[in-house]
Amino acid sequence: MVPLPELLAFVVAAIVIIAIPGPSVLFVIGRALVLGKRGALLSVLGNAAGVGIQIIAVAAGLGVLVAQSVVLFTVLKIVGALVLVWLGIQAIRHRHAAVDADVSAVSARPARLLRESFLVGISNPKTIVFFVAALPQFVVPGAGSPVLQMLELGAIFLVLGVAGDSVYAIAAGAARDWFATNPRRMSGMRATGGVALIGLGGAMALTGSSS
Repeated sequence: MVPLPELLAFVVAAIVIIAIPGPSVLFVIGRALVLGKRGALLSVLGNAAGVGIQIIAVAAGLGVLVAQSVVLFTVLKIVGALVLVWLGIQAIRHRHAAVDADVSAVSARPARLLRESFLVGISNPKTIVFFVAALPQFVVPGAGSPVLQMLELGAIFLVLGVAGDSVYAIAAGAARDWFATNPRRMSGMRATGGVALIGLGGAMALTGSSS
């Protein structure tokens, strides 16, 4: 177990980091504009599952390999970028679909939405680099297994991240619901969400490694 002083310090640091909108927030907002609140919340859960795998990998020491390997880092970021760009293109292609079609799509394929979001979460190399750099800073020698301490810290960060992203998902989904009252506005909203996802994918593809 991480001692209380270090645990509280980590919680404060995590809240500050999560409060600053980053790629996961932009992803969730983009999905909310395209699919609405339920689709965005499913995307939050899928993305969190992918990040959870990253945390386990970092605690096991595998994250260092990704952070230091140009090849692995590049493969991950290209995969994540392609998934985001594909989702954005699909949103733009289907921007004129009826609002009911979005509701039906979310209800009929929750597993697909979770899977797509999981791929985005697990293939973001920047979060691995962040965890590799941040988690060991709060591990206290002699307070138990370093692996368990990092898992504990990672789980706390994940819970806080899900809570923060969910707030953005609900807010963006509510704004999208208002736009849904007008077909033209709805079409523009879907296109905006698609462009946001494509832009995020482009940013991920162009980002460099920590080295």
